[in-house]
Amino acid sequence: MTTQAANSELLFSGSDWDFTKLSRVYDAIEAIAVEELHLDIYPVQMEIISSQQMLDAYSSVGMPLMYRHWSFGKHFLHQDLLYRKGGRGLAYELVINSNPCIVYLMEENTMALQALVTAHAALGHNHFFKNNHLFKQWTDAGAILGYLDFAKSYIVRCEERHGLAAVEAVLDSAHALMEQGVFRYQRPPKLSSERLREGLRERLEYEERSYNDLWRTLPHSQQRADVKVQDPEWKKSLNLPEENLLYFLEKNSPVLEPWQREIIRIVRVIAQYFYPQRQTQVMNEGCATFVHYTVMNTLFDRGRISEGAMLEILRNHSNVVFQPAFDDPRFSGINPYALGLDMMQDIRRISTKPTAEDRDWFPDIAGHGNWREVLLDAWADHRDESFIRQYLSPALIRKWRFFVLGDAADQPHCEVASIHNERGYEKIRAALAHNYDVGANRPDIQVVDVDLLGDRHLRLQHKVKQGILLEDTSRDATLRHIRRLWGYEVSLAAVDAETGLTVNERSTSQIAE
Repeated sequence: MTTQAANSELLFSGSDWDFTKLSRVYDAIEAIAVEELHLDIYPVQMEIISSQQMLDAYSSVGMPLMYRHWSFGKHFLHQDLLYRKGGRGLAYELVINSNPCIVYLMEENTMALQALVTAHAALGHNHFFKNNHLFKQWTDAGAILGYLDFAKSYIVRCEERHGLAAVEAVLDSAHALMEQGVFRYQRPPKLSSERLREGLRERLEYEERSYNDLWRTLPHSQQRADVKVQDPEWKKSLNLPEENLLYFLEKNSPVLEPWQREIIRIVRVIAQYFYPQRQTQVMNEGCATFVHYTVMNTLFDRGRISEGAMLEILRNHSNVVFQPAFDDPRFSGINPYALGLDMMQDIRRISTKPTAEDRDWFPDIAGHGNWREVLLDAWADHRDESFIRQYLSPALIRKWRFFVLGDAADQPHCEVASIHNERGYEKIRAALAHNYDVGANRPDIQVVDVDLLGDRHLRLQHKVKQGILLEDTSRDATLRHIRRLWGYEVSLAAVDAETGLTVNERSTSQIAE
């Protein structure tokens, strides 16, 4: 084949890009991803943004229609300082879990890099968002952009009507509780349609105009105590214990006005939107990295990408999956891109070229050759914790040199508790999976009691695991935020999860303002 004929087969040449090249490259990438990897994706909407706009997107948690808050500006200034001083680079792309799937590409990217991130985000992340069971059950990709548009305009109207300081006070407290503002065990309701949101806005405005001081009409404390004794069923309607603090405050706070309740709901919806992403970082990034690596190599093998472009793609790919050693100053933990890609390539190896060890550990998939179906099922059915627990192989444990280190507080020395043997592999895999279990590693704080008919004292409970208590300063600061939204006394009891004994208790009356 002549050089001229070979160049005619290339999707692009040189580093400059234009929209015609982007469209041609996307079509070629999509064809391989859909026809050969069997990916199922949302329609794609690609946007080209500058580095400054990418920094701005960072500051607003990656959402294109985010409302304004001072913390986003603070984050923007911090990221901008690091970027200008060379302390941190920018992401080459940003992808939104929505329908259509929105992909932001940096205009400073070269054409080869645009091809790489298109395969990574527009196909890899897109497929994972659409098909993983956590995203299907817990987020509403079709309604999130419309809801964010409603949220942004609603908060702007609240700022105009009630003042910037009043709105920021509610947002500050709601943001402080975002980690405890999600449903973990029950599916949240679907987001409302545009028509219902407009009806909600009108209803809230009507409630504000016709506000009734209901709480002032309640009986005095002695009468309320009598009512409580006579009606022990009053608390059942609250469905206690309640894991979602923002939901409980939104529905039951005796001091919040309707517009404040709606702001809390907005923050709660956004927290729920990001909840699946915290549980699937290894799988999500691993899926996208596996897709872009496979697609780019396929295009190169077919002569659609030049050697120079492929070298640039491999250099950027290597930067993404680089895993510093534990004693490297750059080490900050396990790189989810690297671990996810290695596990998915290992599944492909086990399915096509298994060893005797693989056949013992993975009898259902070893040697079957159907690695595409295995990966599609894994991407659909697992989160990080279950994926690692099921698919991390002894071969990969040896490659990564994983081991379990026992570091008991009452012992003077650390102990290597699990090594590379039959029993050790199982313990190492279980220990690593446990580290990715969001439910096991986030504080379990729930509303367990409230006296709505008495002094309105709100009682929270923290289930202490392995003797790990909450840090005093952040605990007290968070209790103050709960007190602001609840309006009355709030206490938090630390209860040992195994024995049920109260280890510690703190109330807002003990905290200095």
